[in-house]
Amino acid sequence: MAHFAQLDSDNVVTQVIVVSDSDTSDINGVESESIGVAFCQQLFGAETVWKQTSITNSMRFRYATIGGSYNAELDAFITRQPFSSWTLNNSTADWDPPITKPTLTDEQRAAGSFYRWNEDAYQADNTTGWVLKEM
Repeated sequence: MAHFAQLDSDNVVTQVIVVSDSDTSDINGVESESIGVAFCQQLFGAETVWKQTSITNSMRFRYATIGGSYNAELDAFITRQPFSSWTLNNSTADWDPPITKPTLTDEQRAAGSFYRWNEDAYQADNTTGWVLKEM
């Protein structure tokens, strides 16, 4: 089975569908994205835009998610930007916080504590942002 993501005019993923291998393969059984795209366009309209995605994250960095986007420059599916201060890392296609996440101590980890990003705290003081949540 192959998976294809439909993109709107802003390259935002609007749906992801599963397509049979037989509908993505040529007469010799060789799978091709272009054949799968043509099949999707036959179903949903010739003007629709499709990109293949992989549930195993083996292509385009990660599996496409509805509301995420496709970045043509990186040939990558990008998740939604989690916070306005985070920037896209062009090497990983992930969002990076403006401040590195602190490392938990062994005691904090054992207690189930974790760090959570607080955008309001960062906007008020750009030397802060990570808040320790203790269980």
